Formats: sequence, C-alpha cells, structure tokens
Amino acid sequence: MTLFHGLMRKPWIWSYLAVAVVWFATIMVTGGASAVGLSKAALTFAAFSVIVGIGQMFVITLGPGNIDLSVPATMTLAGTVALKLMGVDNGMIVPGLLSALAIGVGVGVCNYGLIKLLRIPPIIATLAMSFIVQSAAIWTNRGLRIKPPSLLAEFTTSSTLGIPNMAIVALAVAVIAWVLLEKSLYGRWITAIGQSMAAARMAGIPVDGTRFITYVLCAVLAALCGYLLACFSGGAALNMGAEYLLMSIAVVVIGGTSVAGGDSNVPGVWGASLFMFLVVSMLNTYGLGAGVRLIMTGLIIISVIVVASGRRARQP
Repeated sequence: MTLFHGLMRKPWIWSYLAVAVVWFATIMVTGGASAVGLSKAALTFAAFSVIVGIGQMFVITLGPGNIDLSVPATMTLAGTVALKLMGVDNGMIVPGLLSALAIGVGVGVCNYGLIKLLRIPPIIATLAMSFIVQSAAIWTNRGLRIKPPSLLAEFTTSSTLGIPNMAIVALAVAVIAWVLLEKSLYGRWITAIGQSMAAARMAGIPVDGTRFITYVLCAVLAALCGYLLACFSGGAALNMGAEYLLMSIAVVVIGGTSVAGGDSNVPGVWGASLFMFLVVSMLNTYGLGAGVRLIMTGLIIISVIVVASGRRARQP
C-alpha cells in the first residue's frame, strides 16, 4: 500500500494510466487484432515527441515565460540540410548528423542571443527566429524531396528485439536527460533558476550560462529529431515540424512538468507522448475527425493546467 500511495503521488503516473485506458479502448474496437501493431506504432511515433518534448522541458523548467517556439523550423532546416548534404550516400551519414547538430547549436545560440543581448522575451525571440530559420529551410529545400541514405532509412524504420529503433534512441535521450536533471550540477542549477532566478543569482549560480546551454540543448534535440524524422519519413518536407510546436509543449505539460518552472519530469514526457498518439489513434478508430482531435487536445491541456494549479494552491 505504501508503494501504491507513493506511485499515486508521482505526477507522471496519471499519463501512464491514461495510456493504459486509451490503449484498451482502442483495442476493444478492433477485437485485439491490432494490439502488437498499435503498441509498436505508439512507441515509434511517440519517440519523436519525446525527443523534442525533452528539449522543451529543459527550457520550461527555467521558469515562467521560457519557451522555444523555433522547434518546428529547426527540425525542418536540420532535416533538409542533412539530407541534401548526405545525398543518398551511406558514407555521409555521420557528416549529415553533425551538420544537423551544428544547425541546432547555431539556432540555440541565436535564440539566446536575442533573449539576452536585445532583452527580447523568449516567446518573441524564438518566434522571430523561427521565421528566419523556416525561410532558410525554404531556400535550401527549393521544393525538392531528397531521399535519405538506405542504411539510415532502414535503421529508423526497423526494430531491434521487437522494439522500434526510434523508441530505443528516444529512451537513450530520456535516460541522459534524467541523469543531467537528477544527478548533475547543471540539473540542480536549472531547477534553482526555475524556482527563483534572483535567488539563484544570489547563490552564485551562473544563470546566464545555464540558460544559454539550455536553449542550445533544446535546439540541438529539435535538430536531432528533424534529422531522424526526415530519414524515417523518406525525405524532408517544409511542414514536417509543424505539428511538433503544440506537441512539444503538450507532452511537457501533460507529463507533469510545472509550467511555473523549477520542476521537470522526464518519465512524464514519455507517458504523455504515448498518450497523445493513442488519443489520435482512438479517435481515428472511432471515425472522428481532426477537428475533434484538436479540440480534445486543447481541453486536455487546459484541464491538466487547472488541476495542477489547484493542487499547488492547496499545498501548505
């Protein structure tokens, strides 16, 4: 009972309970015929949301007002440039990956440069940056859809021991993120900044350097996701990152990370990502359209914020 009550107090447990309910509801309609296929699809597509969601989670942990709206554009530019550089050549896989990560670093540096040097609020700075980055992606793409190298396409669409490779990559990213947050000095720094930036400065924490690294980390993870998504989907499209703007924020909030900052939740991002995919699958299975899906997504986010706010208000 003590273990049970301990789990119930974990903010991320509710997303996993919701995953179980939605998965069961979907399987009931199909008579259990698609259980394995649905599970594999959920793990595969949730993996992309996990990667960008973890980057967004780091930024949101910094405190109110911190958010990165350049994630979709960064994904698009990284995927486009990487595929163009690789040119279907298996020998160029590593240079392609490095180019995508370099784009992530560049976008992150520019994002924080606008925030710090020009004193622009993060939401405005990253939104402005997204227009610039998306324009660069359009100029680079020029309407072409270049295929990824065969080895990379096969890796991103295959499984190892029955587990999708994309899920394994996302799990590795999640483990590294958890270690950074829970076991490193950097993790304690961003938590302290999120709880009170003024107090963090007084405590001698390098606030500006920590925030800079965090925005770069978010952009790098977005670039990595764009690289993998372009290879998984058979090419980079100019709208490939569009759905991940809402998704990267939704999985963070639904997963139990505090929108007020100072409290991150890596396991919750996984649970929320699986939940969001399964909700879409359930609605499609029941024959409901995209409009209902978007309305439900918005209502879920609002409900979670209201419940979380009420819970914090009741705490002594």
